[in-house]
Amino acid sequence: MSLQGSLSIERMCRLAGVSRAGFYRQLERSYGVEQDMKLRSEMQRIGLQHRRRYGYRRITAELQQRGFHVNGKRVLRLLREDNLLSLRQRKFVVTTQSQPGLEIYLNLARRMKLTGIDQLWVADITYIRLRMEFVYLAVMLDSYSAKPSVGLWTAA
Repeated sequence: MSLQGSLSIERMCRLAGVSRAGFYRQLERSYGVEQDMKLRSEMQRIGLQHRRRYGYRRITAELQQRGFHVNGKRVLRLLREDNLLSLRQRKFVVTTQSQPGLEIYLNLARRMKLTGIDQLWVADITYIRLRMEFVYLAVMLDSYSAKPSVGLWTAA
């Protein structure tokens, strides 16, 4: 833009009879496919270099440090188009609360010799995360016949 001298872009557009939006639209077209490909290539390099942990803000900062004139909205749009958005790493949640001081009991069910149905039932319960709520899944199983009794309910 050093060719403009001391005139502002707004003043030059008024003198030429061109709208500022039209000027910027033409400037964007003249930006060129080659420079756009360089930008996309550099974005991919940064994203893969940091194992897709960098989001669009960090990538924008890296690009600006490397001399590219881009803003976050454009980087986000290009990352979305190229399917290079960062992968979120979920925090590990400990669900087992073991207490070493408690006594460990024998598993008496393992020793049983089953001869028919309805002698030993085993059960488990878990929760399933849906978009708007959690639902609980309970399974009861007859150990002899392996015939399940399943229930599904939501927390109220």
